[in-house]
Amino acid sequence: MIALRDLLGRFGDIILGEDTKKEAVQKVLERILGIQVSKENILIRDRVIYLNTKPIYKNEIHIKKAGILDELQKLLGEKTPTDIR
Repeated sequence: MIALRDLLGRFGDIILGEDTKKEAVQKVLERILGIQVSKENILIRDRVIYLNTKPIYKNEIHIKKAGILDELQKLLGEKTPTDIR
């Protein structure tokens, strides 16, 4: 008998859509840095997060990159992005 979690695990990419990942990035950035980034300024491609923000925010994000990626790992699990640019 196939367990339900094994069956649903096959659809993880579909369930964990692009909007869900962007919302998770927004929440983590707001929680850790206190900045708000709109979904239009977030692009996730090949497990890399590309942000279109002010340079001062980008510097702060790169300083705290390890903490941001750890929080995203907790929220998203295996399919979390591995880098921020």
